[in-house]
Amino acid sequence: MAEAPRVAIVILNYNGRIYLEQFLPKVLEHTSGNFEVIIADNGSTDDSLSFLAEAYPELRHIDLKTNYGFAEGYNQALAQVDAPYFLLLNSDVEVTPGWLSPLVELLERDPAVGAVQPKILAYHEREKFEYAGAAGGWLDNLGYPFCRGRIFSVTETDKGQYDELQEVFWATGAAFLVRSSLYRQLGGFDGDYFAHSEEIDLCWRIKRAGYKIMARPRSVVYHVGGGTLSYNTPRKAFLNFRNSLFTLVKNETGSRLAWILPARLLLDGVAGLLFLSQGKFQHIASIVQAHWSFFGQWQATWRKRRENQDRVAKVSIASKPNLCGRYPKSIVWAFYARNIQYFKDL
Repeated sequence: MAEAPRVAIVILNYNGRIYLEQFLPKVLEHTSGNFEVIIADNGSTDDSLSFLAEAYPELRHIDLKTNYGFAEGYNQALAQVDAPYFLLLNSDVEVTPGWLSPLVELLERDPAVGAVQPKILAYHEREKFEYAGAAGGWLDNLGYPFCRGRIFSVTETDKGQYDELQEVFWATGAAFLVRSSLYRQLGGFDGDYFAHSEEIDLCWRIKRAGYKIMARPRSVVYHVGGGTLSYNTPRKAFLNFRNSLFTLVKNETGSRLAWILPARLLLDGVAGLLFLSQGKFQHIASIVQAHWSFFGQWQATWRKRRENQDRVAKVSIASKPNLCGRYPKSIVWAFYARNIQYFKDL
């Protein structure tokens, strides 16, 4: 019987010693097959590296020496890793017995699957889906992301309603298994994002090349996360608003972008009014800063758009982009005007 392909499980760490101490033992205990666990340290200022050297000398440690953020941090780390499959795993994720095998099996069985995620449940509310990924990511007509099991801030209780294998539009970066060849050929994450939306951007490129992104709930992990607080700091609000616009310009068709971009900018203004009513004045400043940063990098973003078109064309396995996982309507309208809070009701 042929040996299973090697999987590089790469955990990007930044000042996460407490999470490494808590969750790394379960990664080693509950993972089987042909795999290697690699810790890439993003310039931590805590004692993460000394802890790893003492507690886990047998594991490979990559010291990046500076904080590149999630996106470029993984680019820097994965450039030093050689394996057919990359499993990107957040340091604050608790895995369960046998979690890896169903993900790898799917990619082995279907060469058209570019990436896959497990079911993501909340560590502190274990019966509920977790904000960052839930049971697989979708994208609405205006480019707003949501998930099977999570729309905006509303996370559903897991009652097995999304336990079937399903194709989605994007997979969460919290536990993300991807073909290393695709990751590299499509340019990896966009390091300019720093954090937030980089996995959606990469998955969109994978889908444009005709590949499938899947959610496989047979595999289950629990994520501590902080997604429900994603707008609670001005810095995170800035990254969310700006990077979402970057992703649209780089991936949407020209004819659709011509009307979607003005609509999104208008809706960002509506979000600003909402923040005003909540007294979140720094968040309003974050939206303004996001727009300034976005337009300030317009030429660079358009250049990336052209470069991505070339990359996608070289690896494409279909004549048309794979649009499975795009919701043809507005999730904003469904949620706020029609009071639809659960994915199953869309």
